[in-house]
This record gives sequence, C-alpha cells and structure tokens, in this order.
Amino acid sequence: MAKKLVGTMKLQVKAGQANPSPPVGPALGQRGINIMEFCKAFNAKTADLEPGAPCPTVISYYQDKSFTMDIKTPPASYLLKKAAKVNSGAKTPSRETIGTISAKQLREIAEAKMVDLSANDVEAAMKIILGSAKSMGIEVK
Repeated sequence: MAKKLVGTMKLQVKAGQANPSPPVGPALGQRGINIMEFCKAFNAKTADLEPGAPCPTVISYYQDKSFTMDIKTPPASYLLKKAAKVNSGAKTPSRETIGTISAKQLREIAEAKMVDLSANDVEAAMKIILGSAKSMGIEVK
C-alpha cells in the first residue's frame, strides 16, 4: 500500500552543513520529521557538492513520519556570483556592471542548471542564465 502524503515543504540548506539548529530544526520538528535522520541523509547526499553552496530542497513528508527529499542545484545567482568573483549583485543593474564572465563560464553554469530549468537544450538554458546575469549587473564577454 502506498504511503499517504501529508505535505511538502521547501528549504534552502547549505550543502553538507545541515544541522538541527534553526531554520532546519524547527521547520522539520513541527511537521514531525526526524531532524537528525534528515540532517544525516542530506549531508550524505550533498557530500559531493561544494561545501556551503545553498541547495534548494523539496521535502515530501508522509503520515508514517517518513520523508523523501529532492535536492536541486544551487541557484543561478549563486553560481554567477561565484564565477564573476563578486559578493552581491549590482544596485542598479541596467546602469552598473559589477563583473564579467566568459561565454564558456555561462555554458558551464547552464549545463549545471539544465536539470532544474525548463529548457530543451543548452542554448535555451544559456539564454535563461544570461537573463539572470544581466539582471544582476554581470556582463558576458
């Protein structure tokens, strides 16, 4: 018999750094999810990612207190800031350029994000990431 889904929730947790402290612990605890079990499973699944990279995670929890998680790739803004070596986006993106990335770096980011984007090919994914870069004030050369 299939498990009865109680609900889903979204969290953004740093890769390899899930612990029971806020915001993870209270969010899971109030839904009856075993916090330590989640932390161990999450840290094991994200061990191959860069430590500290924010990972959007969708958690589905069931009536028998079990859960499943779908860990997505880090946000495009995080990857773009890392590639451009900047700490934050531009205050006025249309007038100000805070950094530049190469077309090769843009392609690498698009390929990494491909599974989470609604693009059919890498070229379409590159256009999506290019739009994010422009809205952050990052120029592509």
